[in-house]
Amino acid sequence: MKIQRNRVLHYRFTAIAGLLLALLPWRLSAAEETDAAAVFTLASVDGRTVPAIIAHGGATVEIRSGRFILNADGTCNSRMVFSVGSRPEALREVNATYTREGSKLTMQWKGAGQTTGVLDGSTFTMKNEGLVYVYRRK
Repeated sequence: MKIQRNRVLHYRFTAIAGLLLALLPWRLSAAEETDAAAVFTLASVDGRTVPAIIAHGGATVEIRSGRFILNADGTCNSRMVFSVGSRPEALREVNATYTREGSKLTMQWKGAGQTTGVLDGSTFTMKNEGLVYVYRRK
């Protein structure tokens, strides 16, 4: 029973981490900057300023940084650096396609589900797995 619970927790945190990874403040190449419609840096998770320690699903996760890029071609990318408990730092990157309806964005993640978010000026807010992620435009 304990092994099954650990697998469930690992899966949840991997999913969360994937979304958070999109927000890493890496330097973009000139080509990436040209193709990107908007680059956002993760500012907070559930109201906690990044880097942030959050408890979710019975585990403690440290969100170290994140980046979210919206491309003009309807694709987006998310990168996050995090650690779970005493485990080493991990990097998770995920890609999606998105549609926009006014300020609402709907992302369809490759190999995963769908998430919605809201663009409000230089802020992008997204809720996933019960957590609220707030990004700020670079």
